[in-house]
Amino acid sequence: MSTLAPDIGVDTLHLALGDWFAPWVQALGLRVESFAAGEVTLRLPQNPELSRIGGMVCGQALMAAADTAMVLAIVTQLGNQRPMTTVQLNTSFLKPLVNQDALVTARVVRAGKNLVFGEIDIVAASDNKSVCRASTTYALL
Repeated sequence: MSTLAPDIGVDTLHLALGDWFAPWVQALGLRVESFAAGEVTLRLPQNPELSRIGGMVCGQALMAAADTAMVLAIVTQLGNQRPMTTVQLNTSFLKPLVNQDALVTARVVRAGKNLVFGEIDIVAASDNKSVCRASTTYALL
């Protein structure tokens, strides 16, 4: 069972969103909805600038949100002083997300000395139905 890293709270996670990520990732408007040891849920607000024809949220925005959520999930377990990088992000788009917020839940599956493995589920905020699933691998530097 994982334990929450010391000194990790919603303020720490919001600061990481503002300090660690590129301006275009910050422009997604991600907000921490909930967290526990090895798990974070972010809200990706609906935004016409992230949408294609018919209000469908583009896959690039969903993948960026998934990657960002996973970094924060790792932080809840290992702390915020550990540099890391994405090694692999495998994404399956299950159905379109149209004109609504997404909830992005990232979970650490296994954290080793050098690699962390995780899973992400993105659901439509209105009905909680899965729209995207991803698996990830991160290298700890």
